Amino acid sequence: MNNSKLSYNVEKQYEGLKIKEYLKDVQGFSTRFIRGTAHSGRIFVNGKVVKLSHVLKFGQKIEVQVTKSESQNVEPEEMDIDVVYEDEDIIVVNKRPGMVVHPTKSYQQGTLSNGLIYYFREKGEDCIVRLVNRLDMDTSGLVLVAKNQFSHMALARDMNLETFKKEYLAIAHGHINPVKGTIDKPIYREEGGPLKRIVDERGQKSITNYEVIESYKDGELIKLSLETGRTHQIRVHLSSVGNPIYGDSLYGKEEEEYIGRQALHAYKLQFPHPRDGRIISLETELPEDMKKLINKLIQNKS
Repeated sequence: MNNSKLSYNVEKQYEGLKIKEYLKDVQGFSTRFIRGTAHSGRIFVNGKVVKLSHVLKFGQKIEVQVTKSESQNVEPEEMDIDVVYEDEDIIVVNKRPGMVVHPTKSYQQGTLSNGLIYYFREKGEDCIVRLVNRLDMDTSGLVLVAKNQFSHMALARDMNLETFKKEYLAIAHGHINPVKGTIDKPIYREEGGPLKRIVDERGQKSITNYEVIESYKDGELIKLSLETGRTHQIRVHLSSVGNPIYGDSLYGKEEEEYIGRQALHAYKLQFPHPRDGRIISLETELPEDMKKLINKLIQNKS
């Protein structure tokens, strides 16, 4: 198991602080993470386990053990996983369409989490799957997973920073006007249905930025970035302005002649690394089914 530790040397201005205050106010750790690591004896000063009431002195070395042995009620399952990036703290996977990210009552097996647990075990890592972002079953693209509690805490904390970006490509009907802009409409979960969302003033503030990349006779390839992360946000917003995504059976219509799912791909992720803050920027190309759809739209000139 990877016993990696975070290390800090106490600077003069922090002498006299309790270690709990130092970790929370100086290093930005969550209260929950601090309590958990202290409870399991994973906070050290000069090599000795300390309590959260420990008062710091100049020059002391603080260490926080990041990893611990963990288990999760997810059955390991061997499958092909497209790993785009991985280190001791995180893994980023390019999810194929038709795959659920985490087991549900309807999907106990075959999920991305089943595959990741198998992948971790094969590498001898006691990680559990901590999803930082989620994608709908039929949306393809990049999924960021934290491999320990620290990285999950740090990424969740940093999600609202300008350096944390999630960008998508969608193929939508019609021609959106203007070709670049922002959709700012509240999204609300429709009463009586757990799945479908609607634009409604009772909903949560939801902001989607968009830009047309290519235009065809019967549709457009649109790049979208999210300022908020509501369920089905892009699908709801594009449908609400009269440009539903091709193949979106919930907010548009099924179009098996074009594509067997909604034509939406999470192609880019950018985020500060949880350990040192360096910017990680990752991209994937369009999947084959969306490329084929574009070719059909290009050929449809009649």
